[in-house]
Amino acid sequence: MGLIEQGSHRHSHKCVVPIHHDPQYQMPCHKLPDHGVSASVAYELISSSLLLDGQARLNLATFVTTWMPSIAAKLMAETANKNIIDKDEYPQTAEIEARCVNILADLWNSPESEDATGCSTTGSSEAAMLSGLALKWRWRERMRKAGKPTDRPNLVTGSNVQVCWEKFCRYWDVEPKLVPMEGNRYHLDAEQAVAHCDENTIGVVAVLGSTFDGSYEPVKEIAEALDKLESDTGLHVPLHVDAASGGFVAPFMQPDLEWDFRIPRVQSINASGHKYGLVYPGVGWALWRDKEALPKDLVFDVNYLGGHMPTFSLNFSRPGSEVIAQYFMFAMLGREGYHRVIQNAQDVALQLSKGIAELGPYELLTEGKDLPVFAFTLKPEITNYSVYDVSDRLRQNGWLVPAYTFPENRQDLSVLRIVVRAGMNHDMAELLLEQLGEQTQFLQSLNAPFPSPADEASRQAFAH
Repeated sequence: MGLIEQGSHRHSHKCVVPIHHDPQYQMPCHKLPDHGVSASVAYELISSSLLLDGQARLNLATFVTTWMPSIAAKLMAETANKNIIDKDEYPQTAEIEARCVNILADLWNSPESEDATGCSTTGSSEAAMLSGLALKWRWRERMRKAGKPTDRPNLVTGSNVQVCWEKFCRYWDVEPKLVPMEGNRYHLDAEQAVAHCDENTIGVVAVLGSTFDGSYEPVKEIAEALDKLESDTGLHVPLHVDAASGGFVAPFMQPDLEWDFRIPRVQSINASGHKYGLVYPGVGWALWRDKEALPKDLVFDVNYLGGHMPTFSLNFSRPGSEVIAQYFMFAMLGREGYHRVIQNAQDVALQLSKGIAELGPYELLTEGKDLPVFAFTLKPEITNYSVYDVSDRLRQNGWLVPAYTFPENRQDLSVLRIVVRAGMNHDMAELLLEQLGEQTQFLQSLNAPFPSPADEASRQAFAH
């Protein structure tokens, strides 16, 4: 639940019911009304208000799934009342969760894929935090056995990581070692990863699909560098892979790429089922190499709702519908189907990146060859308008294409980014290119800089 600050004047605002019901009736928006309205009137009131939202299919900012088959939505509605934590009352939902964990373990080449260690979560953020906790607990145990202090743990990541890792470090008192970008290096590499490790490092996080530009970090190279570090110094630093998006892309599009449990140093992996797992939010997955990689102290045996059950999560009660929807997509698509859907997304991404490069003023940072995601910027000679102006003009056509600056050491670089997901097709891509061309032509025709706020960063409508 987000924390929203509202001015006091907002709380006097009244919600007006549909005019054909009773134009005189109003109710407060920010407190419970004395008397409710009928279900149909409440539905019309809320659905009318939601018309002001952007169109989800035209949202090229989000990685989150915005389209599923209608029958999947029907299945989710039918199972939204199942509490996934209540495994005693809903044993088949628990069985489906276990099947999903084993399917992913097989997909990610786990040595224990038939009896994998893992769980569903509300998304990759929770999965990342659980994985980080396991890293911290195992590091703390190693340090205690060595008779060393355990009060200064740190975690090494690139500065391009999703904000959930910064949250993990803040919430669980771990020093974040965020390796800054340098020049044309936009993510973590092996040399920098090792350079930032010490005996207090609980682990290194490698990202399979950076949210900034869609590129993969070199997981195998980072692992080999950490192997050498341990061989040379005795320093053991485990590796976690944040595969929020790439975990559902690489197995189908780059099957020979070694990034997963084929690499012995990889101890855990997180992924988002509600991204390229093709499920509506929110479902994520956390998997560990084996039972030893997940400290037993973090797993609770809870006597709840009629039975004993092991649980490892930050959340407790939540609907089983998203996990059931994940299994639905696995069953409906299989390997061939996932490959087909992701291949189409990548084809559309390459179509768009090629077309944008051909427009003239734009320069590609990535093309969409890893994730079906790419970032582009304006060429240095373009001074009359900015990427924020391009984003604003596209919004007039309904397209949500985020503009933002890169993090520390490359804050001079402002880019636009496009995420291609299921539901985006070649015809829509052609329409986007046509409308981007029209808006670019307008901006190019300016004979003076486009008016903009003094603080350009204040226009940033997107944060990772």
